[in-house]
Amino acid sequence: MQSLTFLSDDTVSFPPVNHALDEPNGLLAVGGDLSSKRLLQAYYSGIFPWFNEDDPVLWWSPDPRAIILPGQLHISKSLAKFNRRHNWKITINHAFDQVIHQCANLRADEQGTWITKAIEQAYIKLHHLGQAHSIEVWENDGLIGGLYGISVGKVFCGESMFHTKTNASKIAMIALDMHLQASEYELLDTQLMNPHLQSMGAKEISRKDFIQLLSVLREKNTVSDCWKPVVLRE
Repeated sequence: MQSLTFLSDDTVSFPPVNHALDEPNGLLAVGGDLSSKRLLQAYYSGIFPWFNEDDPVLWWSPDPRAIILPGQLHISKSLAKFNRRHNWKITINHAFDQVIHQCANLRADEQGTWITKAIEQAYIKLHHLGQAHSIEVWENDGLIGGLYGISVGKVFCGESMFHTKTNASKIAMIALDMHLQASEYELLDTQLMNPHLQSMGAKEISRKDFIQLLSVLREKNTVSDCWKPVVLRE
């Protein structure tokens, strides 16, 4: 059964994801707010917000879903060589605000941002609650790449990445993959397939299979304090 639901501010519940539309793929609901409680309920349910500046809040659960299993990230020989040659500093949760702001700027330059000011502030609140995290790549004291996402049990929901120097976002992905393995995560949700993700080993599974995985993994705990601010590589 497919039907588009209009949300109110009175509840943070969502309709079942199998109510999402086929076209546009995965559009499930419209409206509501970007409160931390609603956002966490969305990710817990396999749903994420995605909308442009002038749109109402749109909530999605596409079918199929793009994922990467930690430890199965594809690193080409040329990228591995590049990573060894460019010994950039890599950190966790040192500059979340800067990372999401840079991601917003990149999207604005390329295609019209979906990371609005409201989105920025909502995810910064999630970061302060210990639910949203960032990986940063630095050259000297300059932030040249990074990514951010949401932690839900043993699932990390990747949201966006950016780079100002070639391959810096890919280096952030390598760092994330290694960190997820060390922290006993079992799934990286990359939402929608694109050529960049496909080249790095992403694969598609059905929404049904994704929700089944999520329903188990969201209840599991990861390594304690695994997202404390640290330097992964000097």
